[in-house]
Amino acid sequence: MSAKFRVGLPRDILDSRGEPAFGRAALQILDSAPGLEWEYLPKVVPAIDADHAARYDAIYVNTARVPEAAVARADCRLRVVARHGVGYDTVDVPAMTRAGVLVTNTPSSMPRPVATIALTFLLALAGKLFLKDRLTRSGRWHERMDNMGLGLTGRTLGVIGAGRIGRELLSMARTFDLKLLATDPHVDAIELAYVGARKVALQELLQQSDFVIVCCLLAPGTHHLIDAAALREMRPEAYLINVARGPVVDEGALIEALQAHRIAGAALDVFEQEPVDPANPLLAMDNVIVTPHSLCWTDECFHNMATTGLSSIVDALAGRRPRFVVNPEVLSHPRVQAWLAR
Repeated sequence: MSAKFRVGLPRDILDSRGEPAFGRAALQILDSAPGLEWEYLPKVVPAIDADHAARYDAIYVNTARVPEAAVARADCRLRVVARHGVGYDTVDVPAMTRAGVLVTNTPSSMPRPVATIALTFLLALAGKLFLKDRLTRSGRWHERMDNMGLGLTGRTLGVIGAGRIGRELLSMARTFDLKLLATDPHVDAIELAYVGARKVALQELLQQSDFVIVCCLLAPGTHHLIDAAALREMRPEAYLINVARGPVVDEGALIEALQAHRIAGAALDVFEQEPVDPANPLLAMDNVIVTPHSLCWTDECFHNMATTGLSSIVDALAGRRPRFVVNPEVLSHPRVQAWLAR
């Protein structure tokens, strides 16, 4: 084993020039850390395997899955799995905890960028932006009178999931004089009142909202949270926006609801299958806006994610507890206690 800590970075974080999409400045965090060396994985991989875990003390992951099999061998030296982003549904967190591997993420970097894209979708849907773009480009200028948008004053926005992103979204949405509803079993009604929102049950939110924005984490309890029954609760004039994870919404049920005109439209940055199948009916619908799980990607967003994620690796390997640990119970694991100063 090398005397230095070894860190592996994913190749799916590189752009077409072979440069890190988050910029080179964040790499200084690794370059300046004593006793640490890093490299890119040899190729893009769909999942981290046991060979990777035997080679590296820490792995930074973007889209790759981290299954239980990755940490099953006796020669596992992996100590840290650092997620480039907030969601960690691609990481088998219980397996990492049993193996004494810290899992970190970057929640502080995401609230403003994701809240901004949610509002971008809302404004585009309300103003029928893409439809009017098509009218202009196709010589149908005079159809504009038949395609009136929605004014936002007095309309109702319902936010599903009022964590960091949801609360940021609610705070930003107050600018537009929207009525604000939120549902989240883990957030207190008083806390939501501070950002001008009223806490309600999911059914009431769906029934009253003109715009429903999904911001919650993907977990067993939120898989297909927005199913056929939930979509039937929405009003025919309402729009659904998903900036969370694709499987939170039952995509088949959404397609059916849109085809039957039971809701007015949707905007999706995420899908149940990614990359999305080009034959997916959602891609052919005029009342649906789609983006490739990247609308919030900006230089600022990626730089902040990388600095937070890479700093968590340096902190952990230096014996310091990282700022954001997904599985804090792992800190009592004997393997972790042997190298991490608590």
